[in-house]
Amino acid sequence: MLTLDLALITFGPDGIARVAAMNLPHIDGVRYVISWQCSGGAYLPDSLLRPDVTVSRIESRGAAVNRNNAIDCCTADIILFSDDDLIYTPEQLLQVIETFEINPDVDVATFEATHPAGPVYPAASCRLGDPLPRGYWVSAYQIACRRQSVGDLRCHPEFGAGAPVFTGADDELFLLAAIRRGLHCRFFPVNICTHPNLSTGTTATLSPGNLRALGCYIAIAWPRSCFMRIPLKAWRAFRAGQCSLPAALRHLLAGALQAPRILRSDRRYLW
Repeated sequence: MLTLDLALITFGPDGIARVAAMNLPHIDGVRYVISWQCSGGAYLPDSLLRPDVTVSRIESRGAAVNRNNAIDCCTADIILFSDDDLIYTPEQLLQVIETFEINPDVDVATFEATHPAGPVYPAASCRLGDPLPRGYWVSAYQIACRRQSVGDLRCHPEFGAGAPVFTGADDELFLLAAIRRGLHCRFFPVNICTHPNLSTGTTATLSPGNLRALGCYIAIAWPRSCFMRIPLKAWRAFRAGQCSLPAALRHLLAGALQAPRILRSDRRYLW
């Protein structure tokens, strides 16, 4: 049987309290690898003092940096990205393992989650290519991968919550990099968790950092058509009441103009 590590990230004393409240199930072959940013010297809750829980404290900021630290601490066959506000059942986590066992050629798998405003999932299991199926986008907690297959691939530290400029698109960029590296990435219509809160991009408003991240990602994913796609994205965000049209255009374009610099960055985050 394959082993599974959950690369779980959290921030601050409140974050570790949320992890404790997750009541992580005890399962043979499953570990919880927690990367805890800016703990402030807080004590680890008693409920997390378990042999199947490993905690790494770091003082850096940014969700992608935190995720990368968690990945670096994983040793299992399969790594499942995880956050501090999810609900798992033993059956759901065992399904992640089973999916990789019966699909030995799959390097990266994406799954479904119960979510108040989730994506439009493909109707059936499918190989993920560039571009992704229409209307489909992925969140980190829906991604699992074979540790050996992804090698040195990591989340780009300039993207995601807590980053100074691009406060989103880290999950999408990780999956895009995996696809462009030639890894077998596949969606499975298997529900692996419940996410009770809204994710970035589905909230009532989009911040300038969210919009810059989206603009940069659009320019990286669709370099030939990005300047046609950006006005459409701005219009849709405006129609959804997430931002004003001038602000959307301004910040999306600012992000897109940063794409060439991002594409020259460390190859661990790209292809």
